[in-house]
This record gives sequence, structure tokens and C-alpha cells, in this order.
Amino acid sequence: MALIAGPSVASGRDAERIVTRQVASIVPPDGAGGVAVALRIDGRSLFFNYGWADRANKRPITTDTLFNLASLRKVFEATLLAQAVRNGDLGLDNPVAKYVVELQQGGDIRQATLGHLATHTSGLLLPQDHPPWPDWGYTLPEFIHTLNAWKADTAPGQRHLYTHAGFVLLQLALERRYAMPIDELINRQVLQPLGMISTMLPLGDDGPRGGLTPEYKSRAVQGYADDSEPIGQPGEQTSYYHWPGTGQMYSSPRDMMTFLAANLDELPVDQSLRDAMALAHRNVFRIGPRNSQALAWEISGKKPTIIEKYGGLNNASAYIGMMPTRKLGIVIFSNRGNQYPNEPGRRIMVELAAADE
Repeated sequence: MALIAGPSVASGRDAERIVTRQVASIVPPDGAGGVAVALRIDGRSLFFNYGWADRANKRPITTDTLFNLASLRKVFEATLLAQAVRNGDLGLDNPVAKYVVELQQGGDIRQATLGHLATHTSGLLLPQDHPPWPDWGYTLPEFIHTLNAWKADTAPGQRHLYTHAGFVLLQLALERRYAMPIDELINRQVLQPLGMISTMLPLGDDGPRGGLTPEYKSRAVQGYADDSEPIGQPGEQTSYYHWPGTGQMYSSPRDMMTFLAANLDELPVDQSLRDAMALAHRNVFRIGPRNSQALAWEISGKKPTIIEKYGGLNNASAYIGMMPTRKLGIVIFSNRGNQYPNEPGRRIMVELAAADE
């Protein structure tokens, strides 16, 4: 099933055909999960939904279904960091140890800056950052102890190593600088200004912001493994890091379309937030001949340039990408693990951009 919101004009029908054809490879034929696509084109927002949010309860995916953002969460923290830099509150070259003061004198992690963490160039790599995935994690004291004992292979800024742990440490630095929990920071600085009322980061504790409310849980997807087996409960908070604010962030296709449109500079937003988004998109570190690392975002140097972020878990797959020069962008969610929506997402944008030439 494909649903589209927006004017039924030729470009919309063409977009629907392209999207449906390209995402067919990640729409599970057995109904164990589905796909939601939010497309920004010609100043309009189009939505396409396929399959089940919950197969057992025959609940279809809609534009307001809540999905696990996986590592798409990182672009929100990168936006916070960029805004802090623009406002003069932080600097990309500030050592993380300036804010996370438990990091001991003489430890290699003290050489890492906030910019290194946000661009995956700190050199930090823990077992939880790559397969084979361990079955253990860290309390905050254990995490700090591990960081203090960590030995770098190379100096920060010399090598690109994708690291979840680096963004957990960046989260701590942001919380310490502003004396505020990360969920409140994201809500105050990004979600509220954009009117993103269906995006949230539950703290994962026993407090009032610990988990999704019953209303939000009823809109959350059931996650599935790539073998079609259900994994976990809708809206759950799981993480390798066992303290408040380190769990999983949720949003809807409608809300993420708002975030995408703002990043394309197509919404009237505060200048500070607009500047922060532009700063987060800037090339910082060359990964290879055709791609670079910005603040959380990755940049594909092919023409037209694509700025993008992929996220994946064993029961969720997510992608956000945009061609700023074409004012074209896409969000793809799947409630099934290991689906790699970045691949059809890029193909959709390339095909739509070529059709406009």
C-alpha cells in the first residue's frame, strides 16, 4: 500500500512511481515490518507508506507512526553542538575534558576535542561500536573508567573511525556545559522551535520523562529482525549505556519532514538554528576520494552533492538525505533491521534530480 499526501499533480505521481519502485527491495514481502518515506520536492512534502507497523495487530504504517531513529539521533546532537559554537558557548577545538572533568590527567582521551567527537576522528573505539556486538555495556562510572584507561592508536584528527561511544561522550559534554539533561536540550533548542511534537528522547529511568507515554507507545512500531522475528517491544529504551538519556530516540515521518525542510532552509526558523544547521553540514574531514565527514552528517562529493545520515539497529533502519542545491530531500524509515535505506534513498534523489534537468 502506498499513500501520498499533497497535490495530485504529475510530479507527485512521478515521484510515487519512483519511490515505490526503489524501496521495493526493502519492503518485506511477508509483512514483518514496512517502510515510510517522506519526500521533500519542489517546496512540497510527500508521504508514502508501505506495510505494517505491527503485523500481529494488523496496524499499518502511517505518516504519524513513531519509528526508532537509531543513529539519526546524532544529527540532533550535532545541531546542538553547532548552535553552541555559533553562540560562542563552545568551540569545536575545546577539549572534551574541559567539560567532563572526571577524565584524568595524562589519559589519551583528554586530547580529543568536541570537534573530533562530532566527526568520528577522536580515534575512540570501544567493543560496542562494531560487530561482533557484545552483550554488556557501561554504567556512567564504568564508562568514565574505560575512557581513562583507553589508549589511542593515533593522534586525534588523523583517522576516521565511526564511534557511537564518541557521541555518548559528546552528549555528556553538552549536558555538563548547560547543566541540563540531553532530552531537555534537544527539546528546547530544536524540537520546540520547529514544532516537532512527535519526536522525543525518553530518559529511560523511573522519572516522568522515563519512557514513551501510552499514547505515543500506541503509535510506535514493532521492530523486526531481518529474519522476520519480532525484537523487543514498541517504544522500548535499550542501550549499551546504562544511565538516563542514552537510549533510543523516536520520531514520525511527518516530524522528520519538518526537520528535513528546516535543514534545506525552507522553513522560517530562528537565525541561530538556521546558522547551526548550515555549520553542521560543512565538510570537516576527508574520508575518501568522494566522501567527507561533517558534524555527524556525511557528504557525498558526487554532483549534485548529497548530505546524509544512515542509522541501523537489529530491529530498525533509518536514513535522511538531501541535495541542498536542488532543494530535494528524503527520509526513509523501516521497522526491520539491516535494510540499508540509504541505498534506495540516494537512488530516488538522483533519479528525481535527473528528471528535473
